[in-house]
Amino acid sequence: MDVATVQSILLFGYAAFEQQHALQQFVRDATHKLMVCRTSVLGGHIQACPEGHFTRVWYNSCKHRFCPLCAYLQIQRWLVKQKARLLACDHFHVIFTLPDQLRALWHFNRSVMNRILFNGCRDTLFELLGDEKYMGGKPGIIASLHTWTKTLLIHPHIHCLVTGCGLTESGELVYAKKDFLLPYDLIKHTFRRHVRTAILKALDKNQLVLPDGMSAQQVRNLLNKLGRKKWNIRICEKYSHGTGVLIYLARYVRGGPISNQRITDVSQGKVTFNYGREKPEFMTLPISEFIERFLQHVPKPNSLLVRSWGLYSQRHKKDLEECCKMLNQPPIEEPEKFLWQDCFKDSNNHPDLCPVCGKPLIPLKELHPIGRIPCSGRPPPIPDLKEAA
Repeated sequence: MDVATVQSILLFGYAAFEQQHALQQFVRDATHKLMVCRTSVLGGHIQACPEGHFTRVWYNSCKHRFCPLCAYLQIQRWLVKQKARLLACDHFHVIFTLPDQLRALWHFNRSVMNRILFNGCRDTLFELLGDEKYMGGKPGIIASLHTWTKTLLIHPHIHCLVTGCGLTESGELVYAKKDFLLPYDLIKHTFRRHVRTAILKALDKNQLVLPDGMSAQQVRNLLNKLGRKKWNIRICEKYSHGTGVLIYLARYVRGGPISNQRITDVSQGKVTFNYGREKPEFMTLPISEFIERFLQHVPKPNSLLVRSWGLYSQRHKKDLEECCKMLNQPPIEEPEKFLWQDCFKDSNNHPDLCPVCGKPLIPLKELHPIGRIPCSGRPPPIPDLKEAA
């Protein structure tokens, strides 16, 4: 395979994989979009230098939030918008993880379980940080759901960016009283209580689809057993600002569980990718297994993967503005829309300019969609530029 990317892997192996696996329609739709992204299937246009120095083909993007090719621009747009709202205070990075024993229940009830997981994080932080022992105010929270490990296995967890300050009901700015934000045992116990209570309520209301061979009583027994164990919560060190954590969260807002840069080789029916954190570590999987691991994380359409609460909620703009005043920082202003051209503002090789004379390229010809999926594992051929000219 010439190019080792998620798209080329899908083009090469998805047709055979689809015949052997029952896939939901939204997964099929997402896969189709990823396979045709920036190919002639979606159409595009040809641009040329007005002086005749250079001609270029530009194919349209699929813009699917799971597409690695489309991720960068969407991530930058999200990041610019969120950075403009950050308070000039300490921030904490808190990670809430669903216990392994509940993964099967999550698999059959993703929408319900994701809602329970998000609400459990929110209610835990609001309850504890609302206590004067730890802060006594309403913080700002940005939460992002991740469902994967570095090796693409199922691992539902939520990353939260939490302000080190909050607003009291009387409008006073207060600060976290602990350098580690909250005691570990307390936050684990509180999160466990909120999630277990919500799952039991959903079970009583028949809102859950139970895995094969599991009865409602077995779910209750499992929750009782988990109620005696400590759940996995991680509170990272305090940051003097939230930008670093925000950049970390942004990596997973778009583009799916793996970037093309992590894929190092695709050959002999196998995929090799880097899953190391501090140093490179490599895993090799059959293409079919790689596709299966990748597609199990495709989110349902319109599902919310990022949420904002408290001071960072859109409903509390006035509270955020008041905090800005008390922190002596400029008012929050809506940033200008981040355009794709902004990605190249500091580049010497702007794609809209002729690389020879530097003049803006002009539209030469529109390329209409061809309506079929390339199936060779390679991008479609470039149109005859001489003929187009």
